[in-house]
Amino acid sequence: AVVYGLIGGGRFGEAVSLLSRELQKSGRSRGGLSLLGYCHYQLQDFVAAAECYEQLVALHPELDAYRLYQAQALYKAGLYGEALRAASPLLDLPTYQGRALRLQAAIHYAQGDLPAAKSLVEEALAAAADGGPGATEDPSERADAEINLGCLLYRQGRYEEASGKFAGAMQVLGYCPELSYNMALCCYATKQYAPALKHISDIIERGINQHPELSVGMTTEGIDVRSVGNTLLLHRTALVEAFNLKAAIEYQLHNLKAAQEALTDMPPRAEEELDPVTLHNQALMNMDSQPTEGFEKLQFLLLQNPCPPETFGNLLLLYCKHQYYDLAADVLAENAHLTYKLLTPYLYNFLDAIITCQTAPEEAFHKLDDSAGMLTEQLRKLTKQVQEARQNWDDEAAKKAVNEYDETLDRYVPILMAQAKIYWDMKNYTMVEKIFRKSVEFCSEHEVWKINVAHVLFMQENKYKEAISFYEPIVKKHYDNILHVSAIVLANLCVSYILTSQNEDAEELMRKIEKGEEQLSYDNPDKNSYHLCIVNLVIGTLYCVKGNYDFGISRVIKSLEPYNKKLTTDTWYYAKRCFLSLLENMSKHMLMLRDSVIKECIQFLKQCELYGRNIPAIIEQPLEEKRMHSGKNTVTYEARLLRALMYKIVGWTA
Repeated sequence: AVVYGLIGGGRFGEAVSLLSRELQKSGRSRGGLSLLGYCHYQLQDFVAAAECYEQLVALHPELDAYRLYQAQALYKAGLYGEALRAASPLLDLPTYQGRALRLQAAIHYAQGDLPAAKSLVEEALAAAADGGPGATEDPSERADAEINLGCLLYRQGRYEEASGKFAGAMQVLGYCPELSYNMALCCYATKQYAPALKHISDIIERGINQHPELSVGMTTEGIDVRSVGNTLLLHRTALVEAFNLKAAIEYQLHNLKAAQEALTDMPPRAEEELDPVTLHNQALMNMDSQPTEGFEKLQFLLLQNPCPPETFGNLLLLYCKHQYYDLAADVLAENAHLTYKLLTPYLYNFLDAIITCQTAPEEAFHKLDDSAGMLTEQLRKLTKQVQEARQNWDDEAAKKAVNEYDETLDRYVPILMAQAKIYWDMKNYTMVEKIFRKSVEFCSEHEVWKINVAHVLFMQENKYKEAISFYEPIVKKHYDNILHVSAIVLANLCVSYILTSQNEDAEELMRKIEKGEEQLSYDNPDKNSYHLCIVNLVIGTLYCVKGNYDFGISRVIKSLEPYNKKLTTDTWYYAKRCFLSLLENMSKHMLMLRDSVIKECIQFLKQCELYGRNIPAIIEQPLEEKRMHSGKNTVTYEARLLRALMYKIVGWTA
């Protein structure tokens, strides 16, 4: 009675402890083992559940239900070979044949053997339709088979047909969060984010209303709540899956904060209880703020079976992004079996070229050029298909061709940028410009391309007017939300205006940025914006480079006021470069500063000492084994060092 009371109250963990003690005392009883297996299954401890059912099969071989439960638990535990063997005898039993066929189909599906899975699903459907062995009049069993068919269609890329199967099954079974999630996934795959978010919203709303005990959203609000555990109830709500998909959509839409919140909104669980997909998404979406932890999570996932298939490619891309090319090469070499299974030829060739670039840039350029050539051919074919579809008034074909064109362009642009970076690193800006001009046919409307064309024109120093012609449309597009534009774009445009004697335009743009920051400060007092600070830093740096240190240094100093809001690792990096250049020229007696400017510099460095105690001077690489001295890696330490150098050079005493 006590055990049934615990189970009825959803306290499966306590029930497991009690049942385990009782079984140790009284030996293996059918009732005790059956309840223990059930509780383990509810807690999603599938290995333990399978062990209970294995004992029950040995004790009562005449009860085939236990064999089915054992096979299901093994499947859920990812032990696919054992699950297939356990389910095999059930195929000869009319009562269990349909369920055994569907279970075997699910196992083959999980293993990636789609032809075998499809064959078994069709066999189950045919058996039900013909009234043969395993046939049933229960419409829910037919709906289950349709769901399996939908899953197969999804894996084949036939997303609309798959969604239709899931919708049909929901009409038979009633609302089901897992089916709603499946339909959201189909919408996500076709980039229909609005309907996907509608399905997700339905799942979350129902989960909150029906199961307030799952504490949805509490972690985001900063409320300390205990773990809800990995129960079957949590799984059936599809809340974890829905929040993960919501995070993925927000991430694709570049709403990083919303993506992070989606992950913290999900029902709370301890880190060791997290499923592989959540762990993967946490690593990915917090990589900028927690890179070391992110790499650890992805490395851990790669050793698990199963792990999200995206883990391998994302880990390699992030290694390359953080310039750990040797680690990327090692992971590729150590996991050759995953290379062919989990990386598309496009991604493998791209990674191979990026890694090769470190030792043989010319060879890497040719590898990238081969990939670019294939993609440009595809883009031309798709352009023709779009034109033909529009001429024939075939909206469906046009839509499909446009989607394919966009996907191909998204693959082409990174290849192009990787080629350009090879020459950018050599400071061969003429060659970079040439590469970009070759791609104008496809990329003229692509914002990343336009920004990078503007940057390379800006770097050539004699093409500021041309740079303005690329920067201006980007800024004007977001003029009402000026802070949505990258600070470096605004800074380079201001500098280009100044260097082409368009000072009024530069001042107007800076006033617009200032108003935008004032409005942001009013709307969200806790949020800092560095746009105007960076613009002033870049302008100050420009004047220092031109030799006008009086004006340049004053501009740099003013850019960091107020220090408690504007002094960061990045802004300090640009400021200290100007001071180092100033001190170098002073030490060589190439310039003399007025005493008032020197006093201003010393006062600035004192303020940086005061406010820079907890600001790192350099952000260390996440996987660096040898760490910098914590006392030296601060803005305070470097500011004090610069002040000491200034005293020494000008001959003053502190």
